[in-house]
Amino acid sequence: MRLYLTEGNPHCLKVVAAVELTGSRCELQFVGVEERVVPFLAHSKLPCLQLDNGNYLFSTNAICQYLFTLRGKEPSDLTNQWLEWEGTELQTALSGALYMAVVQGKREEAAGALQKKCAYIDQSLMKRSCPFLAADAITVADIVLWGALYPLLSDSTFLPGDLKALRSWFERVCAVAACRKAVESILKGKGLQALKPYLQKQPAPSQRAETPASNEPEGGESADRVLTEEEIGAAAESWSKGLSAWPKPKPIEHPVLPQPNEKNVLITSALPYVNNVPHLGNIIGCVLSADVFARFCRLRNWTTLFVCGTDEYGTATETKALEEGLSPQQICDKYHAVHAHIYQWFGISFDHFGRTTTQRQTEISQDIFRRLLDRDFLLQDTVEQLRCESCQKFLADRFVEGTCPFCNYEEARGDQCDKCGKLINATELKNPQCKICKGTPVVKSSKHLFLDLPKLEARLVKWLEDSMVSGNWTPNARFIARSWIRDGLKPRCITRDLKWGIPVPLEEFKDKVFYVWFDAPIGYLSITANYTDQWERWWKNPEQVQLYNFMAKDNVPFHSVVFPCSLLGAEDNYTLVNHLIATEYLNYEDGKFSKSRGVGVFGDMAKETGIPADIWRFYLLFIRPEGQDSSFSWSDLLLKNNSELLNNLGNFINRAGMFVCKFFEGRVPEMELNDDDKRLLAQATWELRQYLQLLEKVRIRDALKCILNISRHGNQYIQANEPWKRIKGTDADRKRAGTVTGVAVNMACLLSIMLQPYMPSVSASIQEQLLAPPQCNVLTEEFVCILPSGHQIGAVSPLFQKLETDQIESWRKRFGGQQSKTEAKPAAETKAAVAEDAGKDADPQRAKQLAEEVTKQGEVVRELKAQKAEKAVIGAAVTKLLELKKQLVLAEGKTPEAPAQKGKKKK
Repeated sequence: MRLYLTEGNPHCLKVVAAVELTGSRCELQFVGVEERVVPFLAHSKLPCLQLDNGNYLFSTNAICQYLFTLRGKEPSDLTNQWLEWEGTELQTALSGALYMAVVQGKREEAAGALQKKCAYIDQSLMKRSCPFLAADAITVADIVLWGALYPLLSDSTFLPGDLKALRSWFERVCAVAACRKAVESILKGKGLQALKPYLQKQPAPSQRAETPASNEPEGGESADRVLTEEEIGAAAESWSKGLSAWPKPKPIEHPVLPQPNEKNVLITSALPYVNNVPHLGNIIGCVLSADVFARFCRLRNWTTLFVCGTDEYGTATETKALEEGLSPQQICDKYHAVHAHIYQWFGISFDHFGRTTTQRQTEISQDIFRRLLDRDFLLQDTVEQLRCESCQKFLADRFVEGTCPFCNYEEARGDQCDKCGKLINATELKNPQCKICKGTPVVKSSKHLFLDLPKLEARLVKWLEDSMVSGNWTPNARFIARSWIRDGLKPRCITRDLKWGIPVPLEEFKDKVFYVWFDAPIGYLSITANYTDQWERWWKNPEQVQLYNFMAKDNVPFHSVVFPCSLLGAEDNYTLVNHLIATEYLNYEDGKFSKSRGVGVFGDMAKETGIPADIWRFYLLFIRPEGQDSSFSWSDLLLKNNSELLNNLGNFINRAGMFVCKFFEGRVPEMELNDDDKRLLAQATWELRQYLQLLEKVRIRDALKCILNISRHGNQYIQANEPWKRIKGTDADRKRAGTVTGVAVNMACLLSIMLQPYMPSVSASIQEQLLAPPQCNVLTEEFVCILPSGHQIGAVSPLFQKLETDQIESWRKRFGGQQSKTEAKPAAETKAAVAEDAGKDADPQRAKQLAEEVTKQGEVVRELKAQKAEKAVIGAAVTKLLELKKQLVLAEGKTPEAPAQKGKKKK
């Protein structure tokens, strides 16, 4: 391995310390600040670790974690939490503090900017009473935080005496020989001044004000940031370049194939089961999220292939065929067309949308199977199975239902419980029932084949460590994969007693087919193979291809353990997932989607509302369940459409275009920038760069808010300058009106490009109205003048329509399921009916779970109050506690008390 470093680069401290502490065999090479080591990056990114296989790591935390895992030091959950906190919380404050202290000489302000973060570390150390952050011995978390803090905390000015736990920890880590050596290598005994030449060449970091965590757009916060003169000057210089130095959009030529010395991105979306219609949660969980990222990658001029298709084999299809009186093939043909139509309406930009019932799928699946068999990674065993004597067949997976042995959910399937998510064997179900005839099955023996996961565990663990360190796995994906390893791998059955599936190519198993979760992920390969005969350039090319898998969290075990084990055991140089992106669940109005009960909006219904597809896309992405479950709400959809789209984004873009048409005969006026204009350019540039960084990390929801922040800045800019008044004033006023209008319409054009991944039709409409040059559709880190003075724009019209409350209430009733059929009753009658029926809905198991959650949330509220947290944070926690208590009352079968009305006395 070779580690590229720069003298005076503060980020190099932690990686050098990690090399020394782990004893890694790594060549250290110092290079210039501007040297571009990674061939596919447009700018220099240092430090950078070149691995022996030719891949690069250029995230400092990823480098440190990789070096520790190479020495068998697997990070704990607490270690990972510290690394996440350092990257998302500490670095934001630290970069600004370091710049203020070293470049601007504002030492007191720098110390103040760092105070809260230091206090947080100090409190955490005191609570644990451990010598180090995550354990009794030093871990990668200590090295990462020490390396980040050392340049400032080595000066006693920045380490208050009252933070005793932090001081002791810092001195303890400083005393480690590896850390002393890192300091000498990078700072050369010059202290903070050693960093000045490096920091002066970097863009000035922007400071955000401390705000409570929220899922709402952080409106107006950017105004609190301090924009330096260097930052403002750089933005003005970029603006002046125009499109002359702009890279040209890369034309898409099919078949899309990976190119040498370029970034090649392969994107898959979890294959939806063909037997049902996807609801909004299914759509945001995989295909829509993957589509946003695919569109973003194309805007970055990366070679990008996005594939998906319907998963068509298995018991789910046979069950649906029985229900509808069709053959399995007829069911597949019918619902494949339904899926394809829905995704087309939602604007999903697949390069190829295929299916798994193809000859290619059979060929590739059987080839992987034979390779596993030849390498002794398959086992034979006799399995106790449920057999329905009435139907004269073994009941595979979905042909049987019963009570989950883990959580007592009464509608668990024979392969997995939808409530607790645990994988189960059908024979473990309590009170099993045949789904075909409703009879009680009996246990009989059947011979099956198993993938020997324990035999592949060592390979899997090594690959997982490398992939998680070098790639971008969401926290839930990391947790689920590690929990499978921690609990111990067991052989996994890969055959089923079915007829609808890929036949097992062995004589003694000729009456069996592959289990759908063995062959379904192979569908990614076969779908690509049906797209191009050169599919192996994508799927057997791990050196040149970065693979992104998008899915909901219930699919993580199969994509992180079972499928990778199949490919590792096949030993055919397959491309394995580098970035596993899993969402949590989207609920519907605080309940679950249910086709049978008519609850929730399904893909084929969204169009019927008359709400454009891009509005659905925007709202689903705005509430995307990235870190926790979220809920679709009709009231919130109305609020977001009318406030964020109509009043913020649409209002700004429409006004900018209308001013050009009304005041300047449809031509962009001359622009003479003053300091306020340049400051606005710098704010927009900062949001653009945040947007790029967030999307590269696949933080799709957060990146969307950068777009809304830019339009918010634009609206404030127009309001402050009032071009509609200035146009009637003096020559100077009219010139000012022209500049404001020209800058605003260029911001609108920038927004059209940034909107493409999220709202492609709206983006196209904006560019059509502005007659934007096609060349502008590339995303870089610079905001340039795209529409120069004299550019003719087209007719301008509103982009969004207001949603009315009566519309929302109508849709809420329509998609509310059985409860919507109940007409409104007088209050007394309703209350009596509720009281009478309350006990019928009691759910003891759910009540027990909610009681535990209420206790935990109560502790959270008390701790926040004790810490004197922000009122908004405490309020949000209290609201959640009250909601949990309300759910608990319902689960106990009681009638919820109506909230007391404040300010009215009883008579």
